[in-house]
Amino acid sequence: MKILLTGARGQLGLALTAALAGHHVVGADSKRLDVTDLEAVRAAMEAEQPDLVVNCAAWTDVDGAEADPQGAFRVNALGPRNLALATRACGSALLQVSTDYVFDGESDRPYCEFDETHPLQVYGRSKLAGEDAVRTYNERHYVVRTAWLYSTTRKNFALTMRSLAEREEVRVVADQFGSPTYVPHLAAGIARLVETEAYGTWHLAGRGQASWFDLARALYGALGIATPVQPVSTPEFPRPAARPRFAPLATVQSPEIRLPAWEEGVRDFARDLGS
Repeated sequence: MKILLTGARGQLGLALTAALAGHHVVGADSKRLDVTDLEAVRAAMEAEQPDLVVNCAAWTDVDGAEADPQGAFRVNALGPRNLALATRACGSALLQVSTDYVFDGESDRPYCEFDETHPLQVYGRSKLAGEDAVRTYNERHYVVRTAWLYSTTRKNFALTMRSLAEREEVRVVADQFGSPTYVPHLAAGIARLVETEAYGTWHLAGRGQASWFDLARALYGALGIATPVQPVSTPEFPRPAARPRFAPLATVQSPEIRLPAWEEGVRDFARDLGS
């Protein structure tokens, strides 16, 4: 299968390049392909003629989106819309990566693929608009929602926690819950998914649920870091964008493509960081 991978230099793009090594992967970062430029996207589809496009190009600055909603919607909504139009025209399938932030976090149970969405912030609204565009313009689509991504590359929560370990103590929010996801696990799940042609909406995230405090404490334990981690509440760390209080992701789809437990992701992160 020939796969065009946008956002190829991000942490998920890098992991997918490795996970999809059995296919012909053409990587495109933002300098090579601006997904907000419809004519550039159409030209890329015409030149490459991919069987599948995996879109990892995204605006991921949740707080920054509040200050620049137009910028966030250009990347997270217009970009997927352009890709959907162009892939439909050349007969390609499209996989769009989305987020748990399409939910408001007011549920008393993990969210499945068929639950009603209600984003709280610009970032979530822009990602949901991207989902809707993909569904509207290319019926051969996968929408993959995931959450709390971290890896040994680029900027992410796990590497930030490691960099803060020299402090006397680290204070971490303990009243927001989600599904921590180790990026290589997600990449492996996506690699399996695209073999199925089981189009539709999927939740692929680390199994189980944790708070940011739980995740930080588990990371320190796996890395052998003795710095104390103190739980704090969301109001003690005010941010421009609202976060969902409780938004773990569950799936009602095939159990064969469920990701490992989030704790296993922490162990693999520690192993890979030390290798």
